[in-house]
Amino acid sequence: MRRYAVVLGASGGIGQAICRELAKDGWSLYMHYNRHEQKILQLQQELAQQYEAGEFNIVHADFSTGNAADHVTANVGHVQAVIVALGQSLYQLVSDTTAEQMDELWHVHVRNPAAFIRDISPQLRSFPVSYVVFIGSIWGDTGAAGEVMYSAVKGAQHAFVKAYAKEAAYSGIRVNAIAPGWIDTEMTEQLTVEDKQLVMEEIPLQSTGNPSQVGALTSFLVSGKADYMTGEVVKLNGGWYI
Repeated sequence: MRRYAVVLGASGGIGQAICRELAKDGWSLYMHYNRHEQKILQLQQELAQQYEAGEFNIVHADFSTGNAADHVTANVGHVQAVIVALGQSLYQLVSDTTAEQMDELWHVHVRNPAAFIRDISPQLRSFPVSYVVFIGSIWGDTGAAGEVMYSAVKGAQHAFVKAYAKEAAYSGIRVNAIAPGWIDTEMTEQLTVEDKQLVMEEIPLQSTGNPSQVGALTSFLVSGKADYMTGEVVKLNGGWYI
Protein backbone atom coordinates (compact mmCIF):
# COMPACT_ATOMS: atom_id res chain seq x y z
CA MET A 1 0.00 0.00 0.00
CA ARG A 2 1.10 3.56 -0.65
CA ARG A 3 2.28 5.76 2.20
CA TYR A 4 0.96 9.30 1.99
CA ALA A 5 2.63 12.43 3.34
CA VAL A 6 1.38 16.02 3.22
CA VAL A 7 4.03 18.67 2.60
CA LEU A 8 2.77 22.14 3.50
CA GLY A 9 4.77 24.74 1.57
CA ALA A 10 5.94 22.32 -1.11
CA SER A 11 6.71 24.96 -3.74
CA GLY A 12 9.54 26.65 -1.76
CA GLY A 13 13.18 25.66 -2.04
CA ILE A 14 13.14 23.56 1.14
CA GLY A 15 9.67 22.17 0.43
CA GLN A 16 10.69 20.98 -3.02
CA ALA A 17 13.81 19.30 -1.63
CA ILE A 18 11.71 17.51 0.98
CA CYS A 19 9.27 16.31 -1.67
CA ARG A 20 12.12 14.91 -3.76
CA GLU A 21 13.61 13.03 -0.80
CA LEU A 22 10.29 11.59 0.32
CA ALA A 23 9.34 10.54 -3.20
CA LYS A 24 12.71 8.78 -3.51
CA ASP A 25 11.89 6.95 -0.27
CA GLY A 26 8.62 5.68 -1.71
CA TRP A 27 6.16 8.17 -0.21
CA SER A 28 3.19 9.39 -2.21
CA LEU A 29 2.58 13.09 -1.65
CA TYR A 30 -0.01 15.78 -1.23
CA MET A 31 1.94 18.92 -2.12
CA HIS A 32 0.42 22.12 -0.77
CA TYR A 33 1.29 25.51 -2.23
CA ASN A 34 0.01 29.08 -2.29
CA ARG A 35 2.13 30.97 -4.82
CA HIS A 36 4.57 29.59 -7.44
CA GLU A 37 2.04 27.48 -9.32
CA GLN A 38 4.44 26.83 -12.19
CA LYS A 39 7.08 25.49 -9.80
CA ILE A 40 4.69 23.04 -8.18
CA LEU A 41 3.41 21.84 -11.54
CA GLN A 42 6.96 21.25 -12.72
CA LEU A 43 7.75 19.37 -9.51
CA GLN A 44 4.65 17.21 -9.90
CA GLN A 45 5.65 16.32 -13.46
CA GLU A 46 9.23 15.57 -12.43
CA LEU A 47 8.20 13.24 -9.61
CA ALA A 48 5.55 11.47 -11.66
CA GLN A 49 8.11 10.70 -14.37
CA GLN A 50 10.77 9.47 -11.94
CA TYR A 51 8.55 7.48 -9.56
CA GLU A 52 5.74 5.84 -11.50
CA ALA A 53 4.55 3.84 -8.51
CA GLY A 54 3.87 6.99 -6.53
CA GLU A 55 0.96 9.41 -6.53
CA PHE A 56 1.68 13.13 -6.45
CA ASN A 57 -1.23 15.45 -5.82
CA ILE A 58 -1.36 19.25 -5.64
CA VAL A 59 -3.47 21.21 -3.15
CA HIS A 60 -3.75 25.00 -3.19
CA ALA A 61 -4.53 27.10 -0.11
CA ASP A 62 -3.53 30.51 1.20
CA PHE A 63 -2.50 29.83 4.80
CA SER A 64 -2.15 33.54 5.59
CA THR A 65 -5.89 33.96 6.05
CA GLY A 66 -8.86 32.41 7.78
CA ASN A 67 -9.46 28.70 7.93
CA ALA A 68 -7.37 27.78 4.89
CA ALA A 69 -6.35 24.49 6.49
CA ASP A 70 -9.92 23.23 6.06
CA HIS A 71 -9.46 23.09 2.28
CA VAL A 72 -6.32 20.99 2.56
CA THR A 73 -7.96 18.61 5.04
CA ALA A 74 -10.87 18.08 2.65
CA ASN A 75 -8.53 17.11 -0.19
CA VAL A 76 -6.18 14.59 1.42
CA GLY A 77 -6.55 11.05 2.70
CA HIS A 78 -4.71 8.14 4.37
CA VAL A 79 -2.10 10.58 5.69
CA GLN A 80 0.73 9.06 7.73
CA ALA A 81 3.09 12.06 7.80
CA VAL A 82 2.74 15.85 7.88
CA ILE A 83 5.68 18.09 7.02
CA VAL A 84 5.23 21.80 7.76
CA ALA A 85 7.69 23.64 5.51
CA LEU A 86 5.94 26.99 5.11
CA GLY A 87 8.45 29.73 4.39
CA GLN A 88 6.86 33.18 4.69
CA SER A 89 9.34 35.56 6.33
CA LEU A 90 9.32 39.21 7.39
CA TYR A 91 12.43 41.40 7.54
CA GLN A 92 11.09 44.38 9.46
CA LEU A 93 11.36 46.19 12.78
CA VAL A 94 8.54 45.53 15.22
CA SER A 95 7.82 49.26 15.29
CA ASP A 96 7.14 49.13 11.53
CA THR A 97 5.07 45.94 11.56
CA THR A 98 1.32 46.21 11.07
CA ALA A 99 -1.30 44.13 12.84
CA GLU A 100 -2.19 42.60 9.48
CA GLN A 101 1.40 41.44 8.94
CA MET A 102 1.48 39.96 12.44
CA ASP A 103 -1.78 38.12 11.77
CA GLU A 104 -0.47 36.73 8.47
CA LEU A 105 2.67 35.31 10.08
CA TRP A 106 0.64 33.77 12.89
CA HIS A 107 -1.81 32.16 10.48
CA VAL A 108 0.89 30.83 8.14
CA HIS A 109 3.27 29.39 10.72
CA VAL A 110 1.07 28.47 13.68
CA ARG A 111 -2.70 28.71 13.45
CA ASN A 112 -3.36 26.96 10.15
CA PRO A 113 -0.69 24.25 10.55
CA ALA A 114 -2.00 23.50 14.06
CA ALA A 115 -5.59 23.43 12.79
CA PHE A 116 -4.61 21.09 9.97
CA ILE A 117 -2.79 18.73 12.35
CA ARG A 118 -5.80 18.79 14.67
CA ASP A 119 -8.18 17.86 11.87
CA ILE A 120 -5.92 15.26 10.27
CA SER A 121 -5.02 13.58 13.58
CA PRO A 122 -7.61 10.77 13.20
CA GLN A 123 -5.80 9.72 10.03
CA LEU A 124 -2.41 9.89 11.77
CA ARG A 125 -3.75 7.82 14.68
CA SER A 126 -4.95 5.09 12.33
CA PHE A 127 -1.32 4.00 11.84
CA PRO A 128 0.81 2.30 14.52
CA VAL A 129 3.46 4.97 13.88
CA SER A 130 2.99 8.32 12.15
CA TYR A 131 4.92 11.57 11.91
CA VAL A 132 4.73 15.34 12.20
CA VAL A 133 7.82 17.38 11.29
CA PHE A 134 8.03 21.16 11.45
CA ILE A 135 10.73 23.08 9.60
CA GLY A 136 11.40 25.71 12.24
CA SER A 137 14.34 28.08 12.31
CA ILE A 138 17.50 29.00 14.18
CA TRP A 139 15.64 32.22 15.04
CA GLY A 140 13.01 30.19 16.87
CA ASP A 141 15.78 29.22 19.29
CA THR A 142 17.79 32.40 19.63
CA GLY A 143 15.83 35.24 18.01
CA ALA A 144 16.95 37.84 15.48
CA ALA A 145 16.81 41.63 15.53
CA GLY A 146 14.96 42.80 12.44
CA GLU A 147 13.02 39.52 12.35
CA VAL A 148 11.33 39.64 15.72
CA MET A 149 7.87 38.56 14.60
CA TYR A 150 9.28 35.80 12.39
CA SER A 151 11.38 34.64 15.35
CA ALA A 152 8.27 34.69 17.54
CA VAL A 153 6.20 32.43 15.30
CA LYS A 154 9.12 30.05 14.76
CA GLY A 155 9.55 29.90 18.53
CA ALA A 156 5.85 29.08 18.78
CA GLN A 157 6.36 26.21 16.32
CA HIS A 158 9.15 24.80 18.48
CA ALA A 159 6.93 25.05 21.58
CA PHE A 160 4.08 23.34 19.74
CA VAL A 161 6.37 20.46 18.79
CA LYS A 162 7.52 19.90 22.37
CA ALA A 163 4.01 20.03 23.80
CA TYR A 164 2.22 18.07 21.08
CA ALA A 165 4.89 15.36 21.18
CA LYS A 166 3.85 14.62 24.77
CA GLU A 167 0.16 14.76 23.97
CA ALA A 168 0.30 12.59 20.84
CA ALA A 169 2.84 10.01 22.02
CA TYR A 170 0.19 7.58 23.26
CA SER A 171 -1.25 7.56 19.72
CA GLY A 172 2.07 6.62 18.13
CA ILE A 173 2.63 10.04 16.56
CA ARG A 174 6.25 11.19 16.54
CA VAL A 175 6.53 14.98 16.54
CA ASN A 176 9.85 16.69 15.82
CA ALA A 177 11.27 19.82 14.24
CA ILE A 178 14.32 20.85 12.27
CA ALA A 179 15.78 24.30 13.01
CA PRO A 180 17.86 25.28 9.98
CA GLY A 181 20.37 28.10 10.04
CA TRP A 182 21.38 29.74 6.79
CA ILE A 183 20.02 27.61 3.95
CA ASP A 184 20.51 28.86 0.39
CA THR A 185 16.97 29.66 -0.75
CA GLU A 186 15.06 32.66 -2.10
CA MET A 187 14.66 33.90 1.48
CA THR A 188 18.43 34.35 1.92
CA GLU A 189 18.83 35.97 -1.50
CA GLN A 190 17.45 39.16 0.06
CA LEU A 191 20.66 39.66 2.06
CA THR A 192 23.36 42.00 0.79
CA VAL A 193 26.87 40.74 0.06
CA GLU A 194 28.11 42.55 3.16
CA ASP A 195 25.46 40.96 5.36
CA LYS A 196 26.25 37.52 3.97
CA GLN A 197 29.93 37.97 4.75
CA LEU A 198 29.17 39.03 8.32
CA VAL A 199 27.03 35.95 8.81
CA MET A 200 29.62 33.63 7.28
CA GLU A 201 32.20 34.82 9.79
CA GLU A 202 29.90 33.63 12.62
CA ILE A 203 29.36 30.09 11.26
CA PRO A 204 32.06 27.68 12.52
CA LEU A 205 31.81 25.43 9.45
CA GLN A 206 32.29 28.53 7.25
CA SER A 207 29.64 27.42 4.79
CA THR A 208 25.93 27.69 4.18
CA GLY A 209 23.52 24.80 4.04
CA ASN A 210 21.39 23.72 1.12
CA PRO A 211 17.77 22.54 0.86
CA SER A 212 18.76 18.95 0.07
CA GLN A 213 20.34 18.67 3.53
CA VAL A 214 17.05 19.68 5.13
CA GLY A 215 15.30 17.16 2.90
CA ALA A 216 17.68 14.39 3.94
CA LEU A 217 17.16 15.07 7.64
CA THR A 218 13.39 15.15 7.15
CA SER A 219 13.62 11.83 5.36
CA PHE A 220 15.47 10.35 8.33
CA LEU A 221 12.88 11.59 10.83
CA VAL A 222 10.03 9.83 8.97
CA SER A 223 12.01 6.75 7.91
CA GLY A 224 11.37 4.59 10.95
CA LYS A 225 15.03 4.90 11.96
CA ALA A 226 14.28 7.74 14.39
CA ASP A 227 11.17 6.32 16.02
CA TYR A 228 12.53 6.65 19.56
CA MET A 229 12.86 10.39 18.99
CA THR A 230 9.99 12.74 19.69
CA GLY A 231 9.69 16.33 20.90
CA GLU A 232 13.12 17.24 19.56
CA VAL A 233 14.16 20.41 17.72
CA VAL A 234 17.20 19.33 15.71
CA LYS A 235 19.68 22.10 14.86
CA LEU A 236 21.01 22.18 11.29
CA ASN A 237 23.13 25.31 11.24
CA GLY A 238 26.84 24.56 10.77
CA GLY A 239 27.50 25.31 14.43
CA TRP A 240 26.13 28.86 14.14
CA TYR A 241 24.00 28.37 17.27
CA ILE A 242 24.67 25.44 19.61
